[in-house]
Amino acid sequence: MTYAPPPLNRPTYSTLTSSSGIRPAAPTPPAPQRRRKGWLAIPVALAVVVAGFGGGLIGSSMQQERPPVIIEQARPERVVTAQPVSATVAPDTAAVGAAVIPSIVTVEVGTEPNGTFTISGSGSGVVLDAAGNIATNNHVVEGGTAARVILSDGRIYEADLIGTDPLTDLAVLKVSADDLAPITLGSTDGLTIGTPAIAVGSPLGLEGGPSLSVGVVSALGREVQTGPETVLYGMLQTDAPITSGSSGGSLVDADGKLIGITTAVGVSSIGVEGIGFATPVEIVKRVTSEIIATGSASHALLGIGGDTAYDQITDGGSAPMGVDVRTVSAGSAAEAAGIQVGDVITAVDGTAVRAMDELITALRRVGGGDTVEISLRDGRVVTTTLATR
Repeated sequence: MTYAPPPLNRPTYSTLTSSSGIRPAAPTPPAPQRRRKGWLAIPVALAVVVAGFGGGLIGSSMQQERPPVIIEQARPERVVTAQPVSATVAPDTAAVGAAVIPSIVTVEVGTEPNGTFTISGSGSGVVLDAAGNIATNNHVVEGGTAARVILSDGRIYEADLIGTDPLTDLAVLKVSADDLAPITLGSTDGLTIGTPAIAVGSPLGLEGGPSLSVGVVSALGREVQTGPETVLYGMLQTDAPITSGSSGGSLVDADGKLIGITTAVGVSSIGVEGIGFATPVEIVKRVTSEIIATGSASHALLGIGGDTAYDQITDGGSAPMGVDVRTVSAGSAAEAAGIQVGDVITAVDGTAVRAMDELITALRRVGGGDTVEISLRDGRVVTTTLATR
């Protein structure tokens, strides 16, 4: 038996910097489409990130009544032996800063009509390689005609826009500079809630180089709506303080390895709520690699419509257990694989999928033309080559 819960009131999120920048030479992305929750072909085809000057869209989150906190008295028969906390739990933030700060840049965007650069907004960026490719956010660079990059040591270079991907809010700039310090890429696969997370960026466009702030990974796999038509999937949530101008900066682990690009913050009627969101490094790596190679990024299309499937459990509740396939498009990758209406998708390439947003996140990690294995609840494992949106 399946169960579909009622829609929840969602909080509002804001991108981390003003919307200013330069347009890519790549083909114009498709026009935005209205989001229809539960249809895989629609969320995967979402288009332009909407962000306005002064930090993007800001609105009020809905406040829900919280249940009372119940404090249980200690039971004398239960004995807990205290253990010393390992010194490795706390990261060596000085060492992380020394390793990461040289890889972080300030991105300034604006216009240059008569050979004189006029800044209209700023954000952050992360050096990807010695060739000068720099990852940042699409909303940092969109809307302007010129950009320049300030390295952590103060050097300034004009930057070329290689390409953007509004669907994941990522972009790549390139500079011609010597002695660059590419960041080391990490992984989000082994992350757990409470793992140390360190944000390094250029908040508020302050002079003097990047800033570092420390927190933890607060949640995994967040679905974050940054505009009326724009949803980011699989986002990392952190309490490491980040603010305007940090868009495109780095979120790193205790070893200084990149686990995400900082992209958005939670906002309510009283302002920024102290939670930030970063695009996972796996999505960053795939999208930026494609932009560097071709000037744009592809996105996978499975060709099913569906929604999260729920099972009733023995205690009377219900639990998500996969994606219920409601429709299969003719000629799609799903049809070619033998996926049918009524099937329930439970994994992609061995990674468990319990909900629709998790399926979208799994497909964002791969591109059009990639081959994946899809596990179904009835025990079948089918292989298909994904179409390109």
